[in-house]
Amino acid sequence: MNIRNAAILFGLAVVATPLYAGEPPLSPPKAGKVEIMPLSEVKPGMKGTAWTVFQGTEAEAVPVEILGRWKNQWGPKQDIILAKMGGKAIRTNVAGGMSGSPVYINGKLVGAVALRLSVFSPDAICGITPIEQMLEINDFDQSRPEDARTPDKLQARNNREVEIPSGLLGQAVAAGAVGNLPQQSQILIPIEAPVVFSGFSESTLREFGPLFHQLGITAVQGGGGGDIHTNKPAPGWEHALNPGEAVAGVLVDGDSSVTGLGTVTYNDGKRVLAFGHPFFNLGPVDMPMSKGEVVMTLASAFQPNKFANATEIVGALHQDRHSGIMGVLGAQSDMIPVTMRVRSLDDKEGVRKQKDFHFNVFVHQKWTPYLMMLTLYNSLSELNEFADEATYRLSGKVELKGQPNISLSTMQASGEMPMPAPMMLAGWWGDKFNRLYLNNVKTPDLKSVSVTVDLLPERRVAVIENAWVANADVRPGDAVPVKVFLRPYRGGPIQREFTVNIPAGLAKGDHRIVLSDADTVNRMQNIAGLMNRFIDLPETVSLINQERTNNKLYVSLVESSPTAYYDDKTMPSLPSSVLNVMQAGRAPNRSLVTSPETASEQMALPFDYVVSGSYSLRIHVK
Repeated sequence: MNIRNAAILFGLAVVATPLYAGEPPLSPPKAGKVEIMPLSEVKPGMKGTAWTVFQGTEAEAVPVEILGRWKNQWGPKQDIILAKMGGKAIRTNVAGGMSGSPVYINGKLVGAVALRLSVFSPDAICGITPIEQMLEINDFDQSRPEDARTPDKLQARNNREVEIPSGLLGQAVAAGAVGNLPQQSQILIPIEAPVVFSGFSESTLREFGPLFHQLGITAVQGGGGGDIHTNKPAPGWEHALNPGEAVAGVLVDGDSSVTGLGTVTYNDGKRVLAFGHPFFNLGPVDMPMSKGEVVMTLASAFQPNKFANATEIVGALHQDRHSGIMGVLGAQSDMIPVTMRVRSLDDKEGVRKQKDFHFNVFVHQKWTPYLMMLTLYNSLSELNEFADEATYRLSGKVELKGQPNISLSTMQASGEMPMPAPMMLAGWWGDKFNRLYLNNVKTPDLKSVSVTVDLLPERRVAVIENAWVANADVRPGDAVPVKVFLRPYRGGPIQREFTVNIPAGLAKGDHRIVLSDADTVNRMQNIAGLMNRFIDLPETVSLINQERTNNKLYVSLVESSPTAYYDDKTMPSLPSSVLNVMQAGRAPNRSLVTSPETASEQMALPFDYVVSGSYSLRIHVK
């Protein structure tokens, strides 16, 4: 026998060799009832098999040797099984995405690969969550864990003095401003669940990736837009997600997608357990659950990871708990359909480029606002042609079930702020959803969201600089001519003339005509809404719809009589006796905000600029 033939025979012998001598080749596990090995029967030196996907969709066997039990590692009476993986895992190490890989000993299910040693371990040492703990997921009630990983849990870690439109935006900024988190003190840490961003630009991941990192999530950039365009389970869902196969929780799908990848541990034909550790530890959830396809598994001593795509929706995740996630095959999760149109305009308002995007967004009171912010920012990056001098003009509509629709409008322009205009605009957009979902009375039911953003090739900002009234002495019923002058960025003054009608019943004496931006007019009403901790959904919708837009100049006639602001209501020109009764009878948790003056809005002058500032003209009524 020559050397060449001997090598071929040796190679065939290696391929045909089972995992352990004397054992027949193993077949991937299938869904259905399985015998459980209690933790008390697991002993050091036992040999077993883990199943996980390294490439494609078929699970492969990985030999496992039990090293022992680490008592109370997860918490009181919550032990972890320490094991050493062999086979392909020797080269790849314990990779992100292996979370949930089922481990069997003598055909009995022991648990799920869920933890790994911190970086640079020479051995593929893993921690196995006992299946007994994972099966307890189904016994939980609807309580929500206090340590859920949501964007609102991040605190600002810098002292940057930047005025930002919302706390939601502040969390993203704070995450990006901080470097690495303090080193974990544990030796074993949960395997990162890689969150795959398909169709997202590098700049988006650079801005938002640190926030996911602080939540213990590895953000991985995928290819083009996702393959999922519906939240309905695909045909054949009954036979999906066998133990060892890839499974994903879907946060966003459509033209772009955000999906978290792990491995199926258990499938009784209807219920699926996976991960062996929490995804976000949200407790009860209603998140689409999909199959996954692994493109490759990156071997690395520092950060091994699976690169994968979510494929077809096959059910819904209903629990996200300390010891894993639980989904139901065939179940359907509601998502919010979002349509975004981004247009690049020339200096004559002609459309140079246009892109339409369609998404479905996961419904959750903490995550939905953040995902709205994320997808808008990413859509803007697709047409970011005028980075320094551009102005972004947004108009949008939110349709709700059982409530009036919300109309939204604003402009954001680059300025002296270090934060780019697209991030400011995304923060403003996300904050509207933050206010909807964080009311303490009723959760909103959003039917659809649509938004159009126009990208203008210049910085359109203007400051109210001066104003003039022809005659400061007026009579009730007079029509008073007024001129206002605005100073734009790099341009001559903008002059606008209009007439203010003096009401016939206006009291004699001194009054003011105030020309102001939207923030000035909105301030008192917004304060009243924020001070009521139990504001209901209808009042929240009303407050958002009443907000003035920042591309208009507002003309108000101000007189010296008190105004009360209560929830979404404005009560002008109140007699002192009535105001005293209202203040005395108010509930302690429903604050009444008062102002010594009453501003009667006369008109709103539209400008295609971001208007800021205010100016006051004194008049005397004879």
